[in-house]
Amino acid sequence: MSRPRNGWVLPASLLLALLLGVLPLPGILQALRPYWLALVLAYWLLEAPDRVGLGSAFLLGLLADLAFGSLLGEHALRLVVLAFILERFRARLRFFPVTQQALTIGVLLVNDRVITAILHLLTGTPPLPWAYWLAPLVGMLLWPPLHLLLDALRLRRRA
Repeated sequence: MSRPRNGWVLPASLLLALLLGVLPLPGILQALRPYWLALVLAYWLLEAPDRVGLGSAFLLGLLADLAFGSLLGEHALRLVVLAFILERFRARLRFFPVTQQALTIGVLLVNDRVITAILHLLTGTPPLPWAYWLAPLVGMLLWPPLHLLLDALRLRRRA
């Protein structure tokens, strides 16, 4: 083993992502909030597939449904779709440079918005305002620094 693993980083990062998702924000910032849970889960699906998978995505989604007060199963479905796609293409995505990974993550976040829009349509919930469609762009721009931060925490040597 070349580097020891910091086991606390995975649960702490997912908990922080969940908390960032429920943090109240003013008007336009609320619409631009990236889907932190999806970003952090995507990182772990790419870098530690032995520790997270479809089951983790489903359970995390149910927890998010309870925390966000949304339709039970909505976040679970969204995260499972994201996890399935990432698991399917993990071997290719891992070797992309971080900037190309960011583009891929952006497309996955747009896919997540499409799923959300379809769910809103099916349940009769009012559609999301147009500004919410900018959040995947924010998530795509945040991917490189988030990836570097989580890499640094995950791979840091224990003193």
